[in-house]
Amino acid sequence: MSARAVAHHKETDRIALLQSVVLVVFAVIGYQLFVNSVVVHPNVLAAAKRQQITRQDIEPKRGTIYAKNIDALYPLASTEVKYDISAVPKNVKDKQKTAEFLATALGLAKDDVFNQINNDKLYISPFKKNVDRDIAQKIIDANYPGVLVSPQYVRTYLEGDLAAHVLGFVNFEGKGKYGIEGFYDEELHGYAGTVEGEQDRKGRIISVDSKNSAQDGDSLVLTIDHNVQFVAEQKLRGAIEEFQAVSGQVIIVDVKTGGIVALAGSPSFNPNTFNEVKPEDQKNFLDPVIGSIYEPGSIFKPLIVAAGLDAGKITPETEGDFGSSVRVGDYEIHTAEDKAFGHENVTEILEHSDNVAMVWLAEQTGSDVLYDYLQKFGFGTKMGIDVDGETTGKLLDKKLWRDIQRATISFGQGISVTPLQMVMAYQAIGNNGKLMKPHIVDAVIKTDGTKKEIDISTKFIRDVIKPETAEQVRKMLISVVDYGHGKRAAVPGYKIGGKTGTAQIPKSDGKGYEEDAHVGSFAGLVPADNPRFAMLVKLDRPSTVKFAESSAAPTFGAIASYLLQYYQVPKTVE
Repeated sequence: MSARAVAHHKETDRIALLQSVVLVVFAVIGYQLFVNSVVVHPNVLAAAKRQQITRQDIEPKRGTIYAKNIDALYPLASTEVKYDISAVPKNVKDKQKTAEFLATALGLAKDDVFNQINNDKLYISPFKKNVDRDIAQKIIDANYPGVLVSPQYVRTYLEGDLAAHVLGFVNFEGKGKYGIEGFYDEELHGYAGTVEGEQDRKGRIISVDSKNSAQDGDSLVLTIDHNVQFVAEQKLRGAIEEFQAVSGQVIIVDVKTGGIVALAGSPSFNPNTFNEVKPEDQKNFLDPVIGSIYEPGSIFKPLIVAAGLDAGKITPETEGDFGSSVRVGDYEIHTAEDKAFGHENVTEILEHSDNVAMVWLAEQTGSDVLYDYLQKFGFGTKMGIDVDGETTGKLLDKKLWRDIQRATISFGQGISVTPLQMVMAYQAIGNNGKLMKPHIVDAVIKTDGTKKEIDISTKFIRDVIKPETAEQVRKMLISVVDYGHGKRAAVPGYKIGGKTGTAQIPKSDGKGYEEDAHVGSFAGLVPADNPRFAMLVKLDRPSTVKFAESSAAPTFGAIASYLLQYYQVPKTVE
């Protein structure tokens, strides 16, 4: 083959090779285009779409909590729309003019506002939170670039600290804590909705694809009467100040229904500013009427008498002779003033609040009978009130009872109770022996405005004592106020029945009792001849008086007088 032919052959081979390479390259490019356009592109579009679509929750409006007010409803807790005022400094055009306007509108210093927006940040904390609608609208109308007005739901307690223990509060996460807010959190909160749509670069929805509306929370109507609650708290604070007590509680119950008419505890707190309460004071969030325990003292004596009467172990005419002290095993028990009352019947034993005679009455009744009746009254268990934080108190197991346990319990020592348990025991006496379940919600108002009353009949717990026994005890309680240590609880024109209690306070280590410290209580029925209310007044560690007849009793009388006038109860005594 000639040299020319050889060269031509090589050139042909190079061209063929180049064509092959070009075909391979195009094939690879074509395949990649196919993959990108057919396989990858839809996924890329979907990912891009997902980045443009956002889903946000729509918060429901929390239901209102109402108190009663004779023939009307009074809002204690409501949810209002307030506004947070902020800005995106990067988008603020005229920073000086904007700062001047915002400072004037919000009552702030111009320099402070200017220093916050004099930069290119995309976010700063709000200048002011919870601004009213009229101010927010003024800022919206001014239309300054970069200024943001954000609506927020804010829980507001319209009466400050009034009924704070009843209400509880809503924390910054929107969760109800303590009281009604905690117990009925789900009903009050409602259910969040959602909105889904396309968002801009700042995360704001610019078009809505789908929306599921929020369901606002139900509103609640309480058994609490606004005016009675106010007076109960006012009288309690006055008594704590006058008698220099550390704390105190008042609870008033509708005898027939078990509905709580007033529930007051001091010290208290303002639920609007719960976050400002010091850690050492946060124990005040817990309602002491349902969450604290104490040894009740002599207000317990009528319950011991009721058990003995109902079981047929004693009668109103049962009588005996009693000295100033009695020995039980290795212990010696004395009357409160170490005084011998001599010959007494059951009514006189309560009038004199005779510890020695009560030990004898408890012995006549027997430990088994007493224990069973105390359980029936509700001691040692929760009463089931619809408020967060209830505790049980402590009723020593019957197997552990000895003569000394029965003896001390007969005059209200050696047993721990809650104020709620005590007032409900008196409620049963006032209600012909029928113990009702205490409750604080009377009705539910649904979001459509319909009102559902609570079925009161479902609140009956059990018969504790027979109606005739209850009547006998009520007569004795009236006699205690007329002739015994309860005189200062009397209200002219009415029969008031009740019992004082000056209880010792156990030492923190459980060994014996504190010196020169007591709890003063008065529990009773208003009025006692046709009971409408059971009430307990309790003062912790009063220091200016020795006995409850001089502290809790007159406080009880003052509140009882208001109740009878407020509800226009006719007088029955000339």
